[in-house]
Amino acid sequence: MKAGLAIVDFSGVYEAEGFLPELQERGVPYRLVQFRDLEGTSCYCDPDAEAEILRRLAPVRTSGIRWIDSGDYHYVTKILAEGETAPFTLVLIDNHPDDQEPAFGGVLSCGSWVREMKEKNPMLEAVWTLGPDHRIRNSAGTVDRELEGEIGDLLAALEGKRVYLSVDKDVLDRSCFRTDWSQGTYPLDVLKGWLGEILKKEVVAVDLCGELTPSKGATPEDLRINCETNIELQDFILDCLK
Repeated sequence: MKAGLAIVDFSGVYEAEGFLPELQERGVPYRLVQFRDLEGTSCYCDPDAEAEILRRLAPVRTSGIRWIDSGDYHYVTKILAEGETAPFTLVLIDNHPDDQEPAFGGVLSCGSWVREMKEKNPMLEAVWTLGPDHRIRNSAGTVDRELEGEIGDLLAALEGKRVYLSVDKDVLDRSCFRTDWSQGTYPLDVLKGWLGEILKKEVVAVDLCGELTPSKGATPEDLRINCETNIELQDFILDCLK
């Protein structure tokens, strides 16, 4: 996987957190794609907005690490994955499965994008979810068990597969990350353990979301905690890719 870094900005949260200034101070190169001017994107993405997002994201499709704002925009993974031209397995780490029926006439949403990928992306071979109900599941229905940290069955299934990894940090405990969605209780070290093992496979991209924005009530303390966790994850992923 190429280690290029892209920041997908719908809300300005990465500036508010101090994540972008920290990257700049460290001299970490990244490509910034702005969507703050685009309407019809929060939680639900209307067709016109989806087409425009696809157009603007074209220059960063080759970036291996993509920060995609709050969980309201997790559907961006579905849009980015449309650029995959070879079969892949989606590994979703999230406190929610994001495979609901669309609520409004098939409009893409942060809660339905996995279902839409299953139905519309011919390159998607399988989906594994880690986190919802504290379980690990696969779309084949052969694995559905409690998730207690060990993921050997997933790692075995990924052998020889191209992997697309999408992470919503709402899987984490509030002590290390704050979101406005219902959260899991996993420590950051557990998430890093999963990432460290999965990144040994042929991972083609890593998407990360879950930010808590000031408009959704983020306090300075929330922003500080989230920025620290983001920096730690960014550094960890880059180290894994060396």
